[in-house]
Amino acid sequence: MSVIPEIEKQSHEAIREYQNVQLKKLVKYLNTASPFYKKHFASHGINVEAIQSLDNLSSIPTTSKDDLQNFNWDFLCVPRNKIVEYTSTSGTLGKAVTIGLTENDLQRLAYNESISFACAGATENDIFQLMLTLDRQFMAGIAYYGGIRKLGAGIIRVGPGLPAMQWDAIKRLQPTVLVTVPSFLLRLIDFASEQGIDLNKSSVRKAICIGENLRMPDFTLSTIGNRIKTSWNIDLLSTYASTEMQTAFTECEQGMGGHHHPELVIVEILNEDGSPVKAGEIGELVITTLGIEGMPLLRYRTGDMIRAFNEPCSCGRTTQRLGPVIGRKQQMIKLKGTTLYPPGIFEILNQIESVKDYAVEVFTSEMGVDNLKIYFVSNTQRETEVELKSAFQSKLRVAPEFCFCSQAEIDTLHAFGGNRKTQRFIDRRA
Repeated sequence: MSVIPEIEKQSHEAIREYQNVQLKKLVKYLNTASPFYKKHFASHGINVEAIQSLDNLSSIPTTSKDDLQNFNWDFLCVPRNKIVEYTSTSGTLGKAVTIGLTENDLQRLAYNESISFACAGATENDIFQLMLTLDRQFMAGIAYYGGIRKLGAGIIRVGPGLPAMQWDAIKRLQPTVLVTVPSFLLRLIDFASEQGIDLNKSSVRKAICIGENLRMPDFTLSTIGNRIKTSWNIDLLSTYASTEMQTAFTECEQGMGGHHHPELVIVEILNEDGSPVKAGEIGELVITTLGIEGMPLLRYRTGDMIRAFNEPCSCGRTTQRLGPVIGRKQQMIKLKGTTLYPPGIFEILNQIESVKDYAVEVFTSEMGVDNLKIYFVSNTQRETEVELKSAFQSKLRVAPEFCFCSQAEIDTLHAFGGNRKTQRFIDRRA
């Protein structure tokens, strides 16, 4: 059984008192060390001494990715010679942002992932197979590697792609936990079927899934999750994080949302007006990082639309839990009066078995409104298109344009923007 950090078992009041103290330290540090926040406080007339608790947070204007993109190095709080690791965002939503980490920040990152993996039920007796990159300034790869080492477990660094290579490592080295995106698990399942590999006789017992929704808003498994579980009887758990916040929210084995680590980050869920939403309502995740030296963030709007839940979990943690990401605020689509987010579109496409692969494109029409085009790969073009039209009409009440493609054409779309992540959503709006 994993050990739960003491603070994650405390009352909401005790956690709040702890964060009040940490917030005061952070604001003073930023006012002394951060060129960006010193200007931010001064330009908005913020009295740093008046920030005494979480109740005072709302008096400080939020920051956003635009600020990080436009004033990247003004966020740095230490001399450049104290930065030991340079990481970068993927650039999915515009110009990539560099995040510099000190040695203490790297240790904090490893602590974050070690308790996150422990939350997911992993122990020092596990062997992790990492099916993701550790290069290209990818913070998550470094975080997982450091966290697994701190946990005391074994690591197999295979990297992304190539099901044959992944299965070779599984057979030879007997990992118990995979870290990968859910859709790649489907490729592993297909390869196993083709090669006569008995999935449920492998050493793998658990997959910690990143980058794609594994669950629906009610915490039931998504279509991809159900497809995996139907073929492979392993535990599936989600983790949510971002480069900027250097912190993860990982599910415990109850599968009821990613647990908050209150010693590492302050969480707000805000509506369009900047007011807190009620528990269980959709709002934008706004974070304040704790314990970071290099590039701490105060009231940073992540752009991720999400629900939070405050009830204690049966795992013993009392901390807040975050549900699956509904979508990114910048990626919201208005189509004939209907509000859509990419994950909802992906879920419908994943439900149609004849769709082998896909990409979703949004662009601005001549009338200045959002238009949607769905590119898909299938062995049955006409029948699949009929099924797609019916599914979108019945579930979303919209009729996007559908475009049958080859796998090579879809692969080109997936490489849109040239960043390190596969792009299933291509935003060509002005």
